[in-house]
Amino acid sequence: MIRSMALALGVLLSTVAFADPIEGNWRTDSGETARISGGSTFTIVLQTGTHKGRRIGSLKADGGGKYSGEITDPANDKTYSGRGTLNGNNLQMKGCLKLLNWPCRTQNWQRM
Repeated sequence: MIRSMALALGVLLSTVAFADPIEGNWRTDSGETARISGGSTFTIVLQTGTHKGRRIGSLKADGGGKYSGEITDPANDKTYSGRGTLNGNNLQMKGCLKLLNWPCRTQNWQRM
Protein backbone atom coordinates (compact mmCIF):
# COMPACT_ATOMS: atom_id res chain seq x y z
CA MET A 1 0.00 0.00 0.00
CA ILE A 2 2.82 2.41 0.84
CA ARG A 3 4.40 1.71 -2.54
CA SER A 4 1.16 2.51 -4.43
CA MET A 5 0.71 5.70 -2.40
CA ALA A 6 4.29 6.73 -3.18
CA LEU A 7 3.72 6.04 -6.87
CA ALA A 8 0.49 8.07 -6.89
CA LEU A 9 2.24 10.95 -5.10
CA GLY A 10 5.09 10.80 -7.64
CA VAL A 11 2.66 10.99 -10.56
CA LEU A 12 0.85 13.92 -8.95
CA LEU A 13 4.08 15.81 -8.26
CA SER A 14 5.38 15.24 -11.79
CA THR A 15 2.11 16.60 -13.22
CA VAL A 16 2.32 19.69 -11.02
CA ALA A 17 6.01 20.18 -11.75
CA PHE A 18 5.44 20.26 -15.49
CA ALA A 19 2.33 22.46 -15.50
CA ASP A 20 2.95 25.80 -17.19
CA PRO A 21 2.49 28.84 -14.93
CA ILE A 22 -0.12 30.35 -17.27
CA GLU A 23 -2.49 27.43 -16.73
CA GLY A 24 -5.37 28.03 -14.36
CA ASN A 25 -8.36 30.29 -13.74
CA TRP A 26 -8.06 34.03 -14.32
CA ARG A 27 -10.35 36.96 -13.45
CA THR A 28 -10.65 39.21 -16.52
CA ASP A 29 -11.04 42.99 -16.43
CA SER A 30 -14.77 42.53 -17.07
CA GLY A 31 -15.07 40.27 -14.01
CA GLU A 32 -15.55 37.04 -15.93
CA THR A 33 -13.53 33.91 -15.26
CA ALA A 34 -11.36 32.51 -18.06
CA ARG A 35 -9.64 29.13 -17.84
CA ILE A 36 -6.31 28.63 -19.57
CA SER A 37 -5.26 25.04 -20.16
CA GLY A 38 -3.17 23.18 -22.64
CA GLY A 39 0.10 21.67 -23.56
CA SER A 40 2.02 22.96 -26.56
CA THR A 41 -0.90 25.32 -27.29
CA PHE A 42 -2.88 26.92 -24.47
CA THR A 43 -6.61 27.33 -24.94
CA ILE A 44 -8.60 30.12 -23.26
CA VAL A 45 -12.25 29.30 -22.48
CA LEU A 46 -14.71 31.53 -20.61
CA GLN A 47 -16.11 29.84 -17.50
CA THR A 48 -18.71 32.44 -16.49
CA GLY A 49 -21.00 35.08 -17.98
CA THR A 50 -23.00 35.42 -21.17
CA HIS A 51 -20.37 33.65 -23.27
CA LYS A 52 -19.72 30.81 -20.80
CA GLY A 53 -18.08 27.81 -22.49
CA ARG A 54 -16.84 29.85 -25.43
CA ARG A 55 -13.25 29.44 -26.59
CA ILE A 56 -11.81 32.94 -26.89
CA GLY A 57 -8.17 32.33 -27.68
CA SER A 58 -5.09 30.22 -28.08
CA LEU A 59 -1.52 31.02 -27.10
CA LYS A 60 1.90 29.42 -27.41
CA ALA A 61 4.78 29.97 -25.02
CA ASP A 62 7.53 32.21 -26.39
CA GLY A 63 9.64 31.82 -23.24
CA GLY A 64 10.38 34.08 -20.31
CA GLY A 65 6.73 34.42 -19.29
CA LYS A 66 5.68 35.66 -22.75
CA TYR A 67 2.98 34.09 -24.92
CA SER A 68 1.58 34.84 -28.38
CA GLY A 69 -1.37 33.72 -30.47
CA GLU A 70 -4.93 34.88 -31.13
CA ILE A 71 -7.63 36.39 -28.94
CA THR A 72 -11.31 36.70 -29.91
CA ASP A 73 -13.61 39.34 -28.44
CA PRO A 74 -16.79 37.34 -27.74
CA ALA A 75 -18.94 40.49 -27.89
CA ASN A 76 -18.20 41.16 -31.58
CA ASP A 77 -16.56 37.89 -32.77
CA LYS A 78 -13.46 39.75 -34.00
CA THR A 79 -10.15 37.95 -33.68
CA TYR A 80 -6.94 39.82 -32.88
CA SER A 81 -3.25 39.05 -32.63
CA GLY A 82 -2.80 38.27 -28.97
CA ARG A 83 0.07 38.53 -26.55
CA GLY A 84 0.26 37.60 -22.91
CA THR A 85 2.90 38.57 -20.38
CA LEU A 86 2.91 36.65 -17.12
CA ASN A 87 4.25 38.25 -13.95
CA GLY A 88 3.46 36.14 -10.88
CA ASN A 89 -0.33 36.13 -10.43
CA ASN A 90 -0.84 38.88 -13.01
CA LEU A 91 -1.35 38.29 -16.71
CA GLN A 92 -1.32 41.23 -19.08
CA MET A 93 -3.31 40.33 -22.20
CA LYS A 94 -2.93 42.50 -25.29
CA GLY A 95 -4.92 42.22 -28.52
CA CYS A 96 -4.11 44.14 -31.72
CA LEU A 97 -5.61 44.21 -35.21
CA LYS A 98 -3.85 41.51 -37.20
CA LEU A 99 -2.80 43.37 -40.32
CA LEU A 100 -1.72 46.64 -38.74
CA ASN A 101 -0.72 45.40 -35.28
CA TRP A 102 -2.45 48.58 -34.17
CA PRO A 103 -4.67 49.75 -32.48
CA CYS A 104 -4.25 47.53 -29.46
CA ARG A 105 -6.26 46.94 -26.30
CA THR A 106 -4.80 45.67 -23.04
CA GLN A 107 -6.42 43.90 -20.09
CA ASN A 108 -4.84 42.86 -16.80
CA TRP A 109 -6.05 39.49 -15.55
CA GLN A 110 -5.60 38.21 -11.98
CA ARG A 111 -5.05 34.58 -11.02
CA MET A 112 -7.91 33.18 -8.95
